[in-house]
Amino acid sequence: MEGGDRFVGVAVDFSACSKKALKWAIDNIIRKGDTLILVTVRPEGHYEESEMQLWVATGSPFIPLSELCDSHTMKRYGVNPDPETLQMISLAARQMEITVVMKIFWGDAREKLCEAIDRTPLSCLVIGNRGLGKIKRAIMGSVSNYVVNNATCPVTVVKKAED
Repeated sequence: MEGGDRFVGVAVDFSACSKKALKWAIDNIIRKGDTLILVTVRPEGHYEESEMQLWVATGSPFIPLSELCDSHTMKRYGVNPDPETLQMISLAARQMEITVVMKIFWGDAREKLCEAIDRTPLSCLVIGNRGLGKIKRAIMGSVSNYVVNNATCPVTVVKKAED
């Protein structure tokens, strides 16, 4: 598949494992001309007082890289990208000539990541694996496991390195 027509999704929550997944996607999947879509899912909350209420059903509009780097704009979305992530995507955009955008969803991460795949539509999705313990995973269920089993595109799970 040529670059330029691919929408590569990476699930980001700005944790160490999501940064590892983002770095892996940039190093291994992204090609010149691709669109890198950072998909983030926020918990549901009380958004009546902001424009977020318009987007709870469909997700936010695509947020361009210039706005991702603007803390005032991101605060309106309730998202706070860390400097390391911003540096990684800014560098990739420049060096690899890719478009970087973010799309924010509100609700259950498992369902919303699968929804993002279908709505965008994504060519593939890269997701980090937190490495929850067996008990937590049994109670909560693994987000990455759910997405792998329900997604309509290829999903790559980047595992957390063993300490």
